[in-house]
Amino acid sequence: MTLKIYNVLTRQKEEFVPLQPGKVNIYVCGPTVYDYAHIGHAKTYVSFDVIVRYLRYLGYDVLYVQNITDVGHMLDTGEDRILKKARQLSALPMQVVETYMRAYFADMDALGVQRPDISPRASGHIPEQIAMVQTLIEKGHAYESDGSVYFDVTSFPEYGKLSGRVLEEQEEGTREVVRTEKRHPADFALWKKADPEHILRWPSPWGEGFPGWHVECSAMANKYLGVTFDIHGGGIDNIFPHNECEIAQSEAAHGEPFARYWMLTGSLTLDGVKMSKSLGNSLTIQEALRRWRPEAIRTFILSSHYASPIDFSDEAVEAAYKGWQRIWGAVTLARQQLRTAAEGEADPGVLTLLAETKAQFLEKMNDDFNAPAALAGLHELTRQVNILLNEHGPHSKGTLQAIDALYRELGGQVLGIVPDETDSGSRASAEREEGLVKLLIELRAQARANRDWATADSIRNRLKALGIILEDRPDGTIWKLE
Repeated sequence: MTLKIYNVLTRQKEEFVPLQPGKVNIYVCGPTVYDYAHIGHAKTYVSFDVIVRYLRYLGYDVLYVQNITDVGHMLDTGEDRILKKARQLSALPMQVVETYMRAYFADMDALGVQRPDISPRASGHIPEQIAMVQTLIEKGHAYESDGSVYFDVTSFPEYGKLSGRVLEEQEEGTREVVRTEKRHPADFALWKKADPEHILRWPSPWGEGFPGWHVECSAMANKYLGVTFDIHGGGIDNIFPHNECEIAQSEAAHGEPFARYWMLTGSLTLDGVKMSKSLGNSLTIQEALRRWRPEAIRTFILSSHYASPIDFSDEAVEAAYKGWQRIWGAVTLARQQLRTAAEGEADPGVLTLLAETKAQFLEKMNDDFNAPAALAGLHELTRQVNILLNEHGPHSKGTLQAIDALYRELGGQVLGIVPDETDSGSRASAEREEGLVKLLIELRAQARANRDWATADSIRNRLKALGIILEDRPDGTIWKLE
């Protein structure tokens, strides 16, 4: 089955055919670094992390570009987000940028999100943005007014084709303060004149100023991926005006299509309510990571299709965490048994089970990166693996290696929820955990031999409270994660 992607631009699912065979160029709108990243950012960037992982898994040479917005993203009041935060902290704007950009990457690292190949900053690409604005003026798609430059939306008949908005229905005041120098209420700023107190400013042919929010993505995507590239990603909240403006200015400047496939992640709410600091229900990634393992958060995000809305709640994350624990328990048990397993070929029946699981996993992922369905396949595999490892055995090294390899491949390489124990820290931690549990099992066995049932039951119950189940068998006691 070939990979199919739902293209927001055409509103249909299409077979994915990259511009260059074997190569995929993808651009995803990155964060505006004026505060700590929140769980909504996690939803978008974990989703695209899995998308990029899967494209690479399929053998594509992927060039992944994700920008950092550090200038030009304006509030509805016309105030730059970075400058507002700088005033609040009595800091320089670039201090704000560095602080929150580093925090963003630390959050992504903690969530297992692989870093983009290129993370260009808007402030580092002012010449490219000025050049694009000049091109748009020369082609009659933009005009200068009192030191600012605006895109003339009436010059681009297809404006609104991504979001489906009709130009005549546009109202004034979308995303920026309406200025009298604009010819049409929907015209958007490509370059803004800097007021005397505005710190972030650069020289330009129209006087000192700063770029508008939208032009940065077009300029940087063009610089690193070309005039036309394969996939443009981002969150659904930015479909208008940001993504719409990107298309208009890019295609007006170059006369060629901008992105061929548009993929947008669904929104995230907290307990059914849209996140808002004014409502006090904003949850940062750092706060979430203090409460849950990163794999639990990733599993929660992947339990919903990337394009679907999702509601973040304690109960939902706890349910995802328990599901992940079952997967990790099976993986841990297989790796434990592998350490003492005898040499031997893999069991043909197990190989058939693994092959069927992999085929179903690929079928689901090829259907518009359907991670929830693919994850469900891993849960079903886990159910059968637990039966196999707990009720039948011992198993050959070949069988256990095949099980472990598939979890590493699908759960680790693609979904990023199965840790790789080849990392020295992970292995040491796992060995310490196993050693401590075995010590408690020995102490419990001694208590039982002494007919100290209260101590034996206490050890068993306290381990169960930690998610560790003891199972007594004729040949001894084994343990597994709940």
